[in-house]
Amino acid sequence: MSQAQELSARGGAAISTNGTVPPAPLRLDELSPQNLYAKCTALARNLWWSWHPEVTNMFRELDPIRWRQLDHNPIALLAEFTPERLEARAAELVLYSRINQAYRRLKEYLANESSWSTVHAGVLGSKPVVYFSAEFGIHESVPIYSGGLGVLAGDHIKSASGLGIPLLAVGLFYDQGYFRQQLDIDGYQHEEYLQSRVEALPIEPALGVDGQPITVQIDTRGGPLFAKVWKLAVGRVSLYLLDSDVEGNSPEDRELTSRLYGGDTRTRIRQELILGIGGVKAIRAMGIVPGVYHLNEGHSVFATLEAVRGRMERDGYPFDDAVRRVARQTVFTTHTPVPAGHDRFDGGLMEDHLGPTRDALGISHDQLMGLGRVEPHNHEESFCMTVLGLKMSRRANAVSALHGHVSRRMWANLWPWRIEEEVPIGHITNGVHVPSWLSWQMLQLYDRIFPANWFRRMGEPDIWQKIYECDPGELWETHYALKNLMLQFVRRRLSRQCRRRDECDEAVEMARTVLDPNILTIGFARRFATYKRADLVLADLDRLHDLVSDPDRPIQVIYAGKAHPADEPGKALIRKIANLRNDPRFASRVVFVEDYDINVARHLVQGVDVWLNNPRRPLEASGTSGQKVVLNGGLNCSILDGWWAEAFDGRNGFAIGRGETHFNDEITDRRDGEALFKVLENEVIPLFYDRDSDGLPREWIKMMMNSISSLAWRFSAHRMVMDYARACYVPAAGGVSCDMTNR
Repeated sequence: MSQAQELSARGGAAISTNGTVPPAPLRLDELSPQNLYAKCTALARNLWWSWHPEVTNMFRELDPIRWRQLDHNPIALLAEFTPERLEARAAELVLYSRINQAYRRLKEYLANESSWSTVHAGVLGSKPVVYFSAEFGIHESVPIYSGGLGVLAGDHIKSASGLGIPLLAVGLFYDQGYFRQQLDIDGYQHEEYLQSRVEALPIEPALGVDGQPITVQIDTRGGPLFAKVWKLAVGRVSLYLLDSDVEGNSPEDRELTSRLYGGDTRTRIRQELILGIGGVKAIRAMGIVPGVYHLNEGHSVFATLEAVRGRMERDGYPFDDAVRRVARQTVFTTHTPVPAGHDRFDGGLMEDHLGPTRDALGISHDQLMGLGRVEPHNHEESFCMTVLGLKMSRRANAVSALHGHVSRRMWANLWPWRIEEEVPIGHITNGVHVPSWLSWQMLQLYDRIFPANWFRRMGEPDIWQKIYECDPGELWETHYALKNLMLQFVRRRLSRQCRRRDECDEAVEMARTVLDPNILTIGFARRFATYKRADLVLADLDRLHDLVSDPDRPIQVIYAGKAHPADEPGKALIRKIANLRNDPRFASRVVFVEDYDINVARHLVQGVDVWLNNPRRPLEASGTSGQKVVLNGGLNCSILDGWWAEAFDGRNGFAIGRGETHFNDEITDRRDGEALFKVLENEVIPLFYDRDSDGLPREWIKMMMNSISSLAWRFSAHRMVMDYARACYVPAAGGVSCDMTNR
C-alpha cells in the first residue's frame, strides 16, 4: 500500500507493526443510505479529513462546483444531499469502498494508542497540555483565523494530534471571523464580514462533568461576562472555542467574540479575559487538570492568574506559592519583535476588568499592575501582557534563532542582573504541518522514491536525502503541473474579481488568459504590514519593467494579502500594487489576488517558482510561508531574517543582502531594494532560464533538491512540536524549573 493511500499515517502515528491496515470486509449494513450518510457526516465533523487528500477528493467528487462555492466545507455540502441522493451519487462514482475505508481509518487513527508521545512524552498521559491561542487556522471552511499566528496554531495542534501528544486547545469562536477582502476599481480595500452558520460548522456544545453544556462566568467590576463553549475535533485534539453570544450578556458583550482583532482597547481586554480566564474555567468545568499551560502569544496570559486563583482555592496555597507552582507549568511563546506590537492596558482598564480576580488573589492594585510592568513600581508604565507572560512562566521562547536574540535584547531589563546572552528566553523555530501543505502531486512523487514508512519518519534528515534519487525531469514535470494548476486558479479568481466590479468583457477575457506557465513566476503573499515591504520591488518601476518585458527571460509576479482594517499605510500598499494592472507595462505580468486565505495560500505555495520575502530585518519573527514552498519544490528568495537566517546555506535558495541592519529605514530600504534587483538579475533569472538540450534547468532543479533535502525535515511542525515536548512540556509536567525564579 502506498503512503498516499495510507490515510491514517498522515498524522505520523503508527497503526500496525508493518504500517498497513488490512482491509476489513464490507458488511451489508455498511451499504444502507442512512449508514453511508452517517459515515460521511462523521468524517466531515472531524477536521482530520482536511489533511487527507484522499478524503478531500472524495467530498469534492460528490459535487465539484458546489464544493468550490461552499469554501470546501463538507458539512455544508452534505446538507444539500438526502441519504438517498448521497447513496445514488456514491454508487454512480463508485465511492462506497472509499467512504467505508476512510471511516474505518479515522476510527483506527482515533483509537490507536501507539504514538511518538507514548514513547518520548509518556508523563503527559496524565498531565495534558492546554494550548491557548487567540486564533486557529486549520482550514478555510472554519474562518477563525487572520494570518500567520493562527495558521501556526492550527499546524501545531495537527502535529500534536499526529504525534499523539495529550493536548487540548482553547480559543475564541468568531462567528464573523476575519473580514473578506474586496478591492474596488481604484484598488481600495473594502472589508466585508460574513456571519457563519453554526449548523454548517463541525462544532458541538462542550459538556461539563455534569453532562450539560458549559457556560463560564468571568467577573468584572461592571458585572459578569458569560461565555458558552464549543468543541471542534482536530484529529485526536479537541479545540474548545468560547463564544460570548449568550443570554445574560448585554447586546454589546454578545458581540465581543464576533470578529477577530476588531474593536478598541476595551474590546480587546474583554476578549482576552474570555480567552484566558474563561478558558481555564471551561477546562476546569470539564474536570480536566492540566499538566502544562502553553500560551501562544500574549493574548491569553490572563489564564495564569485564573490558574493561580484555582490553586489557592483548591489546594490552599498562599499567592506566592501558587504563582511559583503555576509558573513551573507554564510555557510562553512570544512572536512579536517590536515593543509597540505587544498588548498594553492602563490601570483603570485593568481595575475595571481584573478587580474581582485581584480580590480573589488577595493582592493590591499596585501588585497586579507590577506583574505586567518591566519596572513594577513605575506608575507611568502600563500593563503589558507579554511582561505578565514572561513573569508567569518558567519556559519562554521566541520562534526563530534570530528572534531569540531580538527578544532577549528587548526584555533584558526584566533580568537586570543578567547579561543579555543569559536572559532566559530561548527559541524553538516554527515549522509547518507537512500533510496540510504538501500537494497531492508531490506526495505521490515522494511516495515513489522515499521509503514506505517515510511519512512517520519525516523528521529524519536521511529520508529527505532520497530526493537526489529522483529523476530531474520527473521533479520538473511535477512542479510544472502544479504551476499550471496554480495559474488556472489565479485566472479564475482574477476573472471573478473583474466580473464583480462590472468591468468590460475585454478585462474579463484578459484575466482569463493572464500569466504564462513558461515564465519565471514569483509569489508574494502575506499580511500587508508596512515592515514586510510588499512594494520593495516597485521602488524602481523602470528596472522592474525591464525584467517583466525581457523578450527572452521575463518574470511575472503574483501578489495576495490583506491589510488590517485600521492600517491605512498597508491599504495604500495594496492599492499601489493592484493599480499596476492599469499600467500597460505591467498589466499582464503583475497581478493581485483578492481575499488571501488558507485556500489561496495553498495554491500559491504549491505552484510558484520563487517565494519572495523582504521584511526589514530583524522584524520578521519567523515566517512560515516559505517553508510550505520548500515542500512543493519552490525556492525561497528572502532577506536573511526569521527562519531564513538559519535555513539559508548558499545552495538551497537565494539571499537578499548579507544580513545587515541599519537604524535608518530609508537607507535600509534603498540598500535592500538594490540587493533584491541584483539577486534577481544575476542569480535567480539566469539560473531559471539556463536550459540543457532537453529543455531542463538542471542547476535550478539541483537547487530544488538541495532545498528539499536540507529544509523539509528541519522546518516541519512535527519537529517543532517534538522540540516543545522535549524542552518544555515534559519538564513542565514534572515541575522542573529553568531558573527564572529570581525575578
